[in-house]
Amino acid sequence: MKKSTFTISKMDCPSEEQIIRMKLESLPQVKHLEFDIPSRKLEVFHQNDVQPIQAAISELKLNDQLQGTAEAELPIEVDDTHQRKILWWVLGINFGFFVIEMTTGWISRSMGLVADSLDMLADSIVYGLSLFAVGAAISRKKKVAKVSGYFQMGLALLGFSEVLRRFFSESETPLFQWMIIVSLLALAGNLVSLWLINKVKSREAHMQASAIFTSNDIIVNGGVILAGIFVFWLDSKWPDLIVGGIVFGFVMRGAIRILNLAK
Repeated sequence: MKKSTFTISKMDCPSEEQIIRMKLESLPQVKHLEFDIPSRKLEVFHQNDVQPIQAAISELKLNDQLQGTAEAELPIEVDDTHQRKILWWVLGINFGFFVIEMTTGWISRSMGLVADSLDMLADSIVYGLSLFAVGAAISRKKKVAKVSGYFQMGLALLGFSEVLRRFFSESETPLFQWMIIVSLLALAGNLVSLWLINKVKSREAHMQASAIFTSNDIIVNGGVILAGIFVFWLDSKWPDLIVGGIVFGFVMRGAIRILNLAK
């Protein structure tokens, strides 16, 4: 058994991890993958030559570099039941706040809340792909990723069009109270999710990646809260539309990453 270590500078969230897994698991010589997302490192346990593996990773254009190959023992698989249970909780929290923020966003006329809800949905899709696709055939995983990616992209495009419509037309100022209160609740939900993830104290890639995703969500929540404060201070719709447009950009980026899983 051999272990080849790669540094992949553009591997910074669960989307890239899933892309790499789907790309490599079809190679019969690949026996085990270990990801270290914060360090942008991947260890591939394999048989035979590393060149086909390196070529497959390079096709993803994630700025990879082979650090070296050495003889190694295949790691013993650990029971991940508790980790999966935590991810189910995080998935539930994310999807729940997607529904809450989407509903209150339209009621309060806040594009920031609507965009934040889609960011929550993007995380739910990534967590769902990880949980539901375990043990499934590669073709099925790619089909699920393709449908999810196009669905998310469609929602992002609708959001962008609504932001543009409100930019160039007369529209009411959003209800800043809803923006601040609901975003504070979403912030609390993400803090609970981060606490649950960190409570596991896992060094495994998917748990570390989940912590990174949730930390990014907390930043987005803070942006919507700040936009709500500026809406109140300036009595203007512009802060909400600006934050909404920025977050929709993140959602579109996430959709493109998910669609890469289907290639």
